[in-house]
Amino acid sequence: MKPVVVRGGGDLATGVIIRLVRAGYPVIVLECARPTAIRREAAFCEAVYSGSKEVEGITIRRAETASQALREAGTGPPILLIDETAASLGEIRPDVVVDAIIAKRNLGTDRTMAPLVIALGPGFSAGEDADYVIETMRGHDLGRIIERGPAMPNTGIPGLVGGASRERVIHAPAAGILRNRNRIGDIVEKGEPIACIETEQGETIPVPATLTGVLRGILPDGFNVPVGMKMADIDPRADQVKNCRTVSDKARCIAGSVLELVCGYYNGVVRPERA
Repeated sequence: MKPVVVRGGGDLATGVIIRLVRAGYPVIVLECARPTAIRREAAFCEAVYSGSKEVEGITIRRAETASQALREAGTGPPILLIDETAASLGEIRPDVVVDAIIAKRNLGTDRTMAPLVIALGPGFSAGEDADYVIETMRGHDLGRIIERGPAMPNTGIPGLVGGASRERVIHAPAAGILRNRNRIGDIVEKGEPIACIETEQGETIPVPATLTGVLRGILPDGFNVPVGMKMADIDPRADQVKNCRTVSDKARCIAGSVLELVCGYYNGVVRPERA
């Protein structure tokens, strides 16, 4: 069986990858050279930096070439390849491509990439950019398979977690080098610095916690952040430390819809309409 190619290795993509692997599908993940996932302890894209990453008992390994990825993808665990533009698809020749970048816009995915192309979230329209689009907006339609038309537009408002929305997400107050004072999983108090940013002008700008709770995610120490970039996420539920390292309910829901389409395709039930 040819590997399923998943573009992106963030936390939502990781839920998709885990579901596919556990169902017996070989997976190759295409990632950029500088991933910006916040929930790094639950994101396979961390393998870009460390060479491998384990999430929920599954370990992904980084390959250096498409040919190496193809050789190793059929052995069980997923394989990651740094390939932001998906140039390796000509060599991999997959039956299925899943765009799970969650960039809120299309970064180059189209239906010529594979016989079945699935895309997650806003920025895609089923029947145009992809064969099917999966709804990623929290609410009644989360995980809905869209056969024609777009997903809901991005609102820019983070979903509610423990009753908190905008205030749980922290954006960089200045451009510069991030220096973390806390690690993912730490309990933090509102107002205390969780990190600072060293600017080119020699200033050190503190980054205070916006809530009391668990530091669910933060960019890597030493990351060069532009002003306004999403850099951290706090869960106000202080008893949720273990969840920092596991796939979220949202990711599991979306992953189930992707798996439904992939299984349906290989069983001859799902037949993308192409002109």
